[in-house]
Amino acid sequence: MEFDHAGVATDDAAETAALFADLLDAERVHEETDEDRGMRFVFLDLGNGYVEVIEPLDDTSTLADYVAEDGPGLHHVAFATDDAAAALDHARDLGVETIDDEPRPGAWGHDIAFLHPRDTAGVLVEFVEH
Repeated sequence: MEFDHAGVATDDAAETAALFADLLDAERVHEETDEDRGMRFVFLDLGNGYVEVIEPLDDTSTLADYVAEDGPGLHHVAFATDDAAAALDHARDLGVETIDDEPRPGAWGHDIAFLHPRDTAGVLVEFVEH
């Protein structure tokens, strides 16, 4: 696996993306709004990975809970894999609790799956299948 992106939770995706684009001289390469999940996504290309800026659009998602409780900030770290289901199986074999039983649709058309941070040194880990 290799690094894919760092997810930054915020209450204003446009403002946060503009800040990181200017700060890191990074190009916006993908933006989408997912009304079903109630989130807006902006991806900035760093050349060797991305910054994913995520904004909850309503207060019903776990991301909205995160921003309300902890404020804006680093939300997760994502790693690219060719097989997210196999990555989940490997994590389970190592005794790591998974949040997702199987990969699910995520931003930018990728399948994603998360590991529980209590088993990954407090870091929310995401597998992104490319």
